[in-house]
Amino acid sequence: MADIFVVVEHRQGEVREISLQALWKANELSKKMSAPITAVIMGGKDESFVNEIASRADKVLLFENDSLRNFTPDLYVGILQSLIQEHRPLITLVGHTPWGMDLGPSLSVRTGYPVATDCVDVLVDNGKPKAIRQVYSGKLFQKVSFKDSEGYLITLRAGAFPSERAGEYKGEVIRKDIPAGLPEARRQFVGFEESSAGGVDITQAELLVSVGRGICEQENVAVVQELADLMGGVLSCSRPVVDKNWLPKAHQVGTSGKSVKPKVYFALGISGAFQHVAGITGAGTIIAVNKDKKAPIFRVAHYGVVDDLFKVVEALKGKLKK
Repeated sequence: MADIFVVVEHRQGEVREISLQALWKANELSKKMSAPITAVIMGGKDESFVNEIASRADKVLLFENDSLRNFTPDLYVGILQSLIQEHRPLITLVGHTPWGMDLGPSLSVRTGYPVATDCVDVLVDNGKPKAIRQVYSGKLFQKVSFKDSEGYLITLRAGAFPSERAGEYKGEVIRKDIPAGLPEARRQFVGFEESSAGGVDITQAELLVSVGRGICEQENVAVVQELADLMGGVLSCSRPVVDKNWLPKAHQVGTSGKSVKPKVYFALGISGAFQHVAGITGAGTIIAVNKDKKAPIFRVAHYGVVDDLFKVVEALKGKLKK
């Protein structure tokens, strides 16, 4: 059986969480398809995360060059095209990130392999992959079949899978040279720009304090923000809060926002529409507070409180300030 490739994404010397999630999914597919896992790292010299990746794959193909330390799409695509043509992997997994949104379609055009993007799961049917995607703003799940092909390209949604190490691997690290004759890159990496003041990345938070339409008024956002700060958490929200312009879209959880996987997800005044619930499937523990005991959020919550959220918020703030 041909390999399962996982393209490892990194930034400023650290592996990105989405790549660990892709390796977790690759392990699951590997067991079902009896296919070895090959991780592909294109980075600078002596990247600190190589051994971590080797503990999650059967083999690591490592390209080390200062020109690869930061994402350069043209160069990365050229290397991956050469690798795919040489090794003919059955499945190539990439995160649905700016990397994957650039690499996936480009590789599909160059290799002729079909591509499915922003997938929340990958199934195996008669030895071939089928992708699960969400459509109509998450209202429906779509099972995608591919045309017959020697290989398939799939980009995975961040937060759709766990990032814990799965399986026992001691992957061989094979150092590779950049293929000769690649065309000159048309785009060059310039530098990283920090997000604007107040910018957040809710996908990396271990504790999310999330608000929904139950907060009633924009002024109440600050009340919950204070609680989040006292708890050492990050403030997030459901779609109605963004639609009312009470919080920026960067804070939104759900199918039309971001999928998250905090250790604790604290939902305040969130009813639990399926679009929102789909974004918190990776959460370790879900705690919900809602006045409506029939709110759908309680179906997925590990702990629930049927009460006015402001009473709970004030009680918690009082305890935390002592």
